Amino acid sequence: MKIIKVLTMVAIIILGVLGWRWYSYVTNAESPYNEVGIELNSRMPSPIRKWGCDKLHETFGNVLPPYGCQADGNGQQWL
Repeated sequence: MKIIKVLTMVAIIILGVLGWRWYSYVTNAESPYNEVGIELNSRMPSPIRKWGCDKLHETFGNVLPPYGCQADGNGQQWL
């Protein structure tokens, strides 16, 4: 029973750290091309990824979208 509690706590901590890292990328990024942020954002479920891409587009609207935020095949349009 104790191992289940430990594994649950570890899972919660990992999810919290990854969630914080993703949120800090989409809201306070100095660049939309941060490798870790791009990877985390591209693996999010569609509604969450769309929200993240919208926040990035608000901040960096005049640059090419990062991977995961591209709406077309040639990578020119934001989601």
